[in-house]
Amino acid sequence: MNTTAAAFDTRHAARQRFRENLFKGATLCAALLVLLLLGGVVLSLLHGSWPAFSHFKFAFLTREVWNPVTDEFGALAPVYGTLVTSLIAMLIAIPISFGIAMFLTELAPAWLKRPVGVAIELLAAVPSIIFGIWGLFVLAPVLQRHVQPTLIEYLGPLPIVGKLFHGPPFGIGVLTASIVLAIMVLPFISAVMRDVFETVPDVLKESGYGLGATTWEVVWKVVVPYSRTGIVGGIMLGLGRALGETMAVTFVIGNAHRISPSLLAPGTTISASIANEFTEAVGDLYTSSLVALGALLFLITFVVIAAARFMLLRLDRRALSSV
Repeated sequence: MNTTAAAFDTRHAARQRFRENLFKGATLCAALLVLLLLGGVVLSLLHGSWPAFSHFKFAFLTREVWNPVTDEFGALAPVYGTLVTSLIAMLIAIPISFGIAMFLTELAPAWLKRPVGVAIELLAAVPSIIFGIWGLFVLAPVLQRHVQPTLIEYLGPLPIVGKLFHGPPFGIGVLTASIVLAIMVLPFISAVMRDVFETVPDVLKESGYGLGATTWEVVWKVVVPYSRTGIVGGIMLGLGRALGETMAVTFVIGNAHRISPSLLAPGTTISASIANEFTEAVGDLYTSSLVALGALLFLITFVVIAAARFMLLRLDRRALSSV
């Protein structure tokens, strides 16, 4: 009987080791597959963009001209539009998302939390082309008739800020695209912030309230430091969506390859330029220039994520050193 039990235990242990090794191998293959896919994307972008970079060299990054007729291409205008629209969108979306998350976790009554949370999740599920259509046919006319004339009248004459609000009220333009992007990334950032705020132990918040802290002080001095990694992760998720958004921006930005200091003027982004022109690109240099724009967008996204990770490491080291 003991011999049978020992044999059974040996076979069971062998099966467990086989399953463990199989599990480790499967997870290793999944991790390597991600690296292979990423490497394949990088190699494809480098191979496709090399003719443009070798022909224009560094001037491709510093020139505003984009003329398919004469095969003269520069990435400055799309890169500028991508960075400006994403920056303005984040400036709008981050405070609103923070307020939504704080309201849902600290202030909202129980009967209101679920409907608002579901509404945010539904907003995140709306396709980008729907946002683009809404921005073109609803938001742009409202901005053209009621908002942009007011900005031009009252902010246009100012010495420094006024340059951002010069020109006729087109309705479409960089500002309109930024607002649409802010609405699109808002549910992603607020949902992540809400989830990380809810992971904060109640005893920490109750300790703050017990010491006489207000709700704002508890959130700012207890909740935010505890969940700053998740907050930055949510912001990076929204920023990545803003940098790479295509269809919604294409509808409302005006698709003009030029740089204007005015936020009311039409512009373009990297994604919008590729979406508009890739199917009509004739010639190797034209196609390579569009692929080079994609490589630049990949590089910008990588730099942003790397900077966010570096910032988190600095914050963690500072927190550990202060303990």
